[in-house]
This record gives sequence, structure tokens and C-alpha cells, in this order.
Amino acid sequence: MRASRLVSLLLLLQSKGRMTAQALADELEVSVRTIYRDVESLHGAGVPLYGDAGPSGGYQLLDGYRTRLTGLTEQEAESLFLAGLPGPAAELGLGDAVSAAQLKLMAALPASMRDRASHMATRFHLDTPAWYYDPERSPFLEVVADAVWRERLLEVHYRRWRAPEDVTRVLRPLGLVLKAGRWYLVAQGDTRISTYRVSQIQAATVLEESFSRPAGFDLAAHWGASLEEFQARQYTGSAVLRLSPRGWEMFSSHVLPLVARAAEESVVEDGGFFVVTIPIESLGHATGMVLRLGGEAEVLEPVQLREQVASEVRSLAALYL
Repeated sequence: MRASRLVSLLLLLQSKGRMTAQALADELEVSVRTIYRDVESLHGAGVPLYGDAGPSGGYQLLDGYRTRLTGLTEQEAESLFLAGLPGPAAELGLGDAVSAAQLKLMAALPASMRDRASHMATRFHLDTPAWYYDPERSPFLEVVADAVWRERLLEVHYRRWRAPEDVTRVLRPLGLVLKAGRWYLVAQGDTRISTYRVSQIQAATVLEESFSRPAGFDLAAHWGASLEEFQARQYTGSAVLRLSPRGWEMFSSHVLPLVARAAEESVVEDGGFFVVTIPIESLGHATGMVLRLGGEAEVLEPVQLREQVASEVRSLAALYL
């Protein structure tokens, strides 16, 4: 613990230059007296560290005492600080490690790159969850991540959306994916590779038995293919709508990107109106989508969807009129 703190103290001075004992104590969450002792230890180890008294004083390393990363351009140094996701890292139990790594990187960069990286970090922030959604609680995320990292079998009690709702599985955890603020586990069961929402795991135990990953398995490629397959299963039908100019203008903001793209690719202008063919999940889901557009959209096909929208409108009229 103390050795780690001494390294952190050195890296702080390398990255920030002159710092007072109080500032160092605040950064390292220790007392000023502890900082004095640590400085004496570094002196004893031959580190060229000196201090000046007074309001503008503080500790500082002799010029030239630093480690440098070579081969990084200014743009590369800036981009490194756009890749940090402190929230998800903390959820995985890696918050301290990420902070320490960033500190080491800052300390090792030449002064010009260090200033540009700091400039970037203060002006861009990544916030992964979608609007209007509270962050999901995933109490077993660290346990799952440990099994993924060490390639150990993982026993989970999982709550599904279909019966039987609660099941127990022994999985080969292959990777974790963060999608719109939600964590998903990609794991191999007895026969196939499936995706599990980590927040639905009710209990998890890392087993002692290790496993071998499937040859050539690529997590990113698998996830991309899974999303395409999911969308193909999700949209099993199609509908033809006639949109007013205002309806066409507002359409893309009321539907998912895949549906908006289909509308753009199929649109035909008809007497000032816009006729589009779009994929739909189900009659119920499509009815809700059409009703959100109000009188700016008319269903042309299929007949069943047109009838269901009309039925919903009659029900609403009976309720309010």
C-alpha cells in the first residue's frame, strides 16, 4: 500500500509539477504528516525531489526526472482521453486502476502533449446511458467480470421473460458488452452461445473449473451479428403509410433508425403526400407507432393494421366525446 502511494506521489509531481504538501495529501487521501514521511523516504531512495517553503512553495522534481512515452502524436495523446469510461470502469471494479493508469500516462507524456490531453479531458465527456432511463443495478457484475477475465465456469440463477422464469445455468463466460448503459454477458451454454442481461442475474458463483474459448471467437463480430439477427427476427411484417408533409418531416423522430432508413429508401411522392413502406414488429406495436403520428399518417396496408388503428380511434373518441 505504501509503495503504491509513493509511486502515485511521484507521478503526481511529474504530471502536475510543483505541489504543496496539503495538495498532495488531498489527492492521495492521507494526512500532511504522511506526505512529509513519504517525501523523506523518496529523498532517502535518491529521488531528486526538493521543497520550497512559503505560500508559493511546494515540492517539485528536478527538471528532466521523468519517464516519457515515445511515438505518440499530439492527436493520439488527445484521443487516449476520449476512450475513458470512468462509470463503467468503476462498475467493473476497475475505477482505481483506470485512474492510476491515466495518472501514469499523464506523468509520462511530454509537457506539450500533457497540456493538450488535459485540455481534451476537460472539454469532452462520455455518458453512455440513454435518456429517460435510470442506470440498471447489476450487483453481480464484478463476479461475472472476474469469471470472464479468468476463464472460469460461471453458475448463475437467471430470471427470464418467459416461463420458466427462474433458471439455473452453468456458463462459459466469453465477454461483457455495454450497450446503452446496460451490461450484457455473452456466454456459451451446453449447445450454443447466448446473450444474458447482467441485471437479470439473481445470483452468481465463479467455479474452480476453467474452460477454453471457442477457436476464433471474436466478441465484437459476434455481437454485431447478434444484433442483425435480432432485428431480422423482430421485424416480421411490413406496412404502407401515407404521410402528410408534416408527418414526413416528423417521422424519423418517432421511430427507430432502422424504420426511418426503410422509409427514406422506399418513399414515393404522391400529390404532396409521401408513401413509405416500413418494417413492423406486430400489429399492436405498429398501431401505437401510427397513433403517435396522429392525423399526419394514414395506414394503406395491411388491412388488419388499418382496422386496428380505426378501432383504437373509435375507442378514444368514445372515451373523450
